[in-house]
Amino acid sequence: QGASNAEKFDYVMNFMNKLAGNEYVGFSNATFQSERESGDRNFAIGYYLKEKKCFPEGTDMTSILDFYFQLCSIEVTCESASVMAATLANGGFCPITGERVLSPEAVRNTLSLMHSCGMYDFSGQFAFHVISFHARLGEQNLLDPETGSLFLLQDLVSLCNFHNYDNLRHFAKKLDPRREGGDQRVKSVINLLFAAYTGDVSALRRFALSSMDMEQRDYDSRTALHVAAAEGHAEVVRFLLEACKVNPVPKDRWGNTPMDEAVHFGHHDVVTILRDYHTQYSPQDAAATAAADSQSAEKNLDGLL
Repeated sequence: QGASNAEKFDYVMNFMNKLAGNEYVGFSNATFQSERESGDRNFAIGYYLKEKKCFPEGTDMTSILDFYFQLCSIEVTCESASVMAATLANGGFCPITGERVLSPEAVRNTLSLMHSCGMYDFSGQFAFHVISFHARLGEQNLLDPETGSLFLLQDLVSLCNFHNYDNLRHFAKKLDPRREGGDQRVKSVINLLFAAYTGDVSALRRFALSSMDMEQRDYDSRTALHVAAAEGHAEVVRFLLEACKVNPVPKDRWGNTPMDEAVHFGHHDVVTILRDYHTQYSPQDAAATAAADSQSAEKNLDGLL
């Protein structure tokens, strides 16, 4: 109470960024203008509440509605929305940053509301058949059977044990999406090396926090550190060495190390970083890493087979 709309909006955006682990959170001005122009019912409700003296003294009702329309216009990507969902599923701790964003009570109350009324009038049927929800989808009838999207979600639930009350261990007729096969391990290597190639530290941080093996190798025995060094991504190299504690001197099938790659392509800043870690790395660590590399190679071979 007493803060300007700008201060309130900044507060909410900061909170949303924490919820999304600093992934993309933006604002759609087109949506804001549309909400404001079509908000007759909201204005009617606002004036009714004002008549009944529901607002604190001195409240500017139209300003409050503008702020509400702004909140309705916050936009996210599938990736940032998934981190928000993961934060709720993780008891309020963001899995990307490890920061507590919500209290356990807030998580419980939020999930209860999403389950009971997140799809408005369609919430009960949706909870029974799909248990997947989003208020805007229900409001805009995007899950009408004619669009096919509702059938798609129902098919997913019939195929995999996604329903809240499907037994994850003893529902033999459904697929368990948690199980990882050889194909999944191959995809894991591809995703890891591609993130290193593009310099995507955020993706690498997610992989590390999900307990991915950050030293796994491709067919040519190249690691993410090889790729990052070859591309000159100093921040990726530093993250892999400092945060993930990867071996700084792995050799690919041609005997090249990340240092060799950095020297070959003239990335002097990467060479400096790697040289510092070369002096800190002990032969005993290398021996232990070699054994781990052997096991990793076997896993990768299993995946390819």
